[in-house]
Amino acid sequence: MNDSVYVGKAGKDAALDRGWLLGHFKDAGDPRHSEDVEIKWGVHPPGDERQEWVKGEHRTALLVLISGRFRVELPGRSVLLEEQGDYVVWGRGVDHSWVAEDESVVLTVRWPSVPGYAVDAPGPAEAQG
Repeated sequence: MNDSVYVGKAGKDAALDRGWLLGHFKDAGDPRHSEDVEIKWGVHPPGDERQEWVKGEHRTALLVLISGRFRVELPGRSVLLEEQGDYVVWGRGVDHSWVAEDESVVLTVRWPSVPGYAVDAPGPAEAQG
């Protein structure tokens, strides 16, 4: 067996780490550890939204709609992804937020993979529906 190979299922593995499949936050010995790129398989119920805007962004991001209807909020612009394969790319310095208008699955790729952007998950009393 080669320890530099990992085979998984995006839906199952993503559920273990808030959607993230690959990035700096994986253990150093894990083939999914990377400081170059982050990949997320995001499964979002209707109305799910980022709890606060990302400000002072130091990464470039690509977000691709797999299914559903998903809105990305950017300064002065709102981008609606509604057909499979619709995507948006934004660069360093572009603040952003998002909301799932319908149940949605999105694939997000960000680079580089750097700490400092995680938002704590809401507690039971704060959970959004």
